Order: sequence, then C-alpha cells, then structure tokens
Amino acid sequence: MKLKIANLNTTDETFDERLDAILHWNIEDDAEVTRIAAEVIREVRSEGDSALLGLTARLDGFDAPDLAALTLRQRDFASAFESLPVSEREALVVAGDRITDYHRRQLGSDWEFTDSDGNRLGQRITPLDRVGLYVPGGQAAYASTVLMTALPARVAGVGEIVMTVPTPDGVRNPLVLAAAHVARIDTAFTIGGAQAIGALAYGTETIKKVDKIVGPGGAYVAAAKRLVYGDVGIDMIAGPSEVLVIADGTAPIEWVVLDLFSQAEHDASAQAILLCPDSAYLDSVQVAMARLLPERLRAETINASLSARGALIKTRDLTEAIEIANRIAPEHLELAVADPDALLGGIRHAGAIFVGAHSPEVMGDYVAGPSHVLPTCGTARFSSPLGVGDFQKRSSVVRLSAQGAQSLARVAATLANGEGLEAHARAAELRLHGIDHNRQGDSD
Repeated sequence: MKLKIANLNTTDETFDERLDAILHWNIEDDAEVTRIAAEVIREVRSEGDSALLGLTARLDGFDAPDLAALTLRQRDFASAFESLPVSEREALVVAGDRITDYHRRQLGSDWEFTDSDGNRLGQRITPLDRVGLYVPGGQAAYASTVLMTALPARVAGVGEIVMTVPTPDGVRNPLVLAAAHVARIDTAFTIGGAQAIGALAYGTETIKKVDKIVGPGGAYVAAAKRLVYGDVGIDMIAGPSEVLVIADGTAPIEWVVLDLFSQAEHDASAQAILLCPDSAYLDSVQVAMARLLPERLRAETINASLSARGALIKTRDLTEAIEIANRIAPEHLELAVADPDALLGGIRHAGAIFVGAHSPEVMGDYVAGPSHVLPTCGTARFSSPLGVGDFQKRSSVVRLSAQGAQSLARVAATLANGEGLEAHARAAELRLHGIDHNRQGDSD
C-alpha cells in the first residue's frame, strides 16, 4: 500500500488555494443526502414505530417483530457490564469518574442582586427534562461517546436520558451497553441514522420526543439534525473528525505519526494535518508514516483519509503555524513542541487544545475528562465543546418594587412610544400611579 498525502509549503503561490481545497467539507453540498434524510424523517413522522421497524430491517439488516425487540433498559445495561472483563469494567468506571469530575466544575448556580430602587434581578438555571443521545454504531462502536454525552447531562440534572445506537445485523456491542450502565442511561433503542433523529425529535407510539438531541454521527445524521433543529434543540452539526498537530521537531516522530493516524482511522472523510517549520522533520514523518501504515488494522481507511484530506505543511516558523491553526479552527489541536505554553496564548480557535507531546488527542477521546464532542469544520471559531451548559436553560428573573416600577416606567414608556407600541407605553405608564384597589378601570 503506497502512502498518499499532500505536501504543502506556505511560501508556494498556490498554498491558500490548496489548503482551502483540503479543508472543504460541507453536508449541504450533498443535496441527495439531505433529500434522503428528509424523506426518512417524513416517513417516521407519518408511520411511527412501523417506519422504524421497516427502516431498521432495510438499512441495518435486522428484521425485528416490534419495537420492544429494539428496546434496551437498565437491566440490559447492567448485564452487559457484568459480562465484561474486569479490565474493561474498571476502564469504564475510571473514565466515567474523570468525566463526571471535570463537568461538575462547569456547574453554574442561580444568582440575584438588588439595585438602588429595591428591584431584585437575577437568573435561574434549570436542567432540560428529556435528552436524546445519538451514539454512532456503523463503522465502529463508541462506548466513549456514551460517557462523553450522558455524564455531562447527568451532572446538569437532566430528568431522563434516552440513547439511540444502530446495531447492524442486530449485533449489540457489550462495551457500549456497559457504558450506558456506568452513565445511568434510562432507556435505549437500537436504531440509527436519520430515522433515530426523526424519532427523537418528533416521537412515535413508543418513543417520546425529547427536548434536545446531542451526539455525533455520519452524513445522514448530520443532515437530519439540521432538518429537525427548531422543533428540537441540537448540540451542533458534527462533521468528520479532525486533528491538527503543530510540531517543532522535538517530539518523537512515531508519536506524531500515530496521533495523525488515530484521527485518520475514523473514516475516509476524517482529517489529519501536521504543521512544522522543520522540513527535515516533515520528511522523516512521511517516511515513518509509510513504514508504520501497513501495520495498522485500519490501514486502508487511514490511507484514504490522508489521501483525500490530509497534509504535511511546511511553515516559515511557529508563529505562522499558530496563524494557520487559527484559520483552520480545528476540532483537536496538539501542541507537540518543546515550549507549548509559549504558543498556547496565541491559540484563539480550537475545540480542544492538547498541550505538549505527552498530551495526545487520544487521551481526550477516552479519559482526560472534557467531553470529546467538539466543534468541527472550522466551527470552533464560534462554538464550544459539549458541556453541562448544553443541558441547562437560563431564565431571567425580574422582581420590581413599587418604587422601582415607578422609577422605570417613564423610561419604558418613552422607548415604547418611540417604537410606535402604544399599548406597551400605556402598560408602563399605569405603574406610575402605583396600585389603587378601589379603582374599577382607567378613569384618568
């Protein structure tokens, strides 16, 4: 197998054009994917459980007699957990504890203050009632995603957590179900794709609609989430997984190579990019990639990913590497340099930043603590990792005193009249008089 990966140099006249071509990915470009997702959602909305059974048989190769056969409950999760080797059970518990501990630190609290007129203003934070988690299960099983989505929701205080996970040919992954036990999932349904998103968003005879859907998925899941947004909340539109490594030539070459491979092995659309000012180091990395690639179990997927969307980029210096990293705004950013703290302050846009060669992205995937559900495709410029705040709502609280209402009424009425909203203005002006329980209407 011959390794294929683009080699770019920032001094080349065509650099910007070539980089933009490598970075390009947009679900909206595939109108057929969106059309199919919309049709699947319409089918689920109109036919409910029957549609889910038919789609699961057709797309996942499992012909279930009813939706009960696609339903999993807490006893199923506990049984799967007990069936695992001790090492896997312990790994799930350790990862779960670390994820929970990290997200507890994100918890906000209600607050209130009193102004000079005695008005009490504040904010209440309340959890969502019911959340749906989408856990991918097509090309690989992602027990880690169960923990990374459910545990922040649990910390936030969500009342009910429902999971959907595809099980091709009806094969259930015990590690995924065991993770559901650790994360205290309430119920799961073994359905996937756009049909799972439609069921969570609109409900069926068996599945109750949720308030929000979170979790990554493939192209059809991404398209479906975009289509149902507004009828239900979503976390983000997740694109292919991506890693950007900035290296200065000091990190062990094989470490960097495997960090790039670890993202490329997700699927052919995943992206792995290395920025480095040392051309000899880049050459050595490419040689090591060619040597190590045949040893990987998912070598064909890695090569397809690197060929389509990977790159080794020679930069003028580390300062330019930071500028390009901010331009890309990657999902995962590794600072594999001798003095990573010197670069950290310059990073403005990244989903997660891994500081130093001893902090590989893979630790973030499983056990570091922060959720691995991160903004992709440059959306880190304006969005953030999944966290406790994604499972909570903020309500403003306004408690005006009689004096405060009179003090603010003239301002409100003036602004309302300026906008041409006479009833607004009159409602404010009535507060100028205070409360007269003997009056039977407006007589002034």
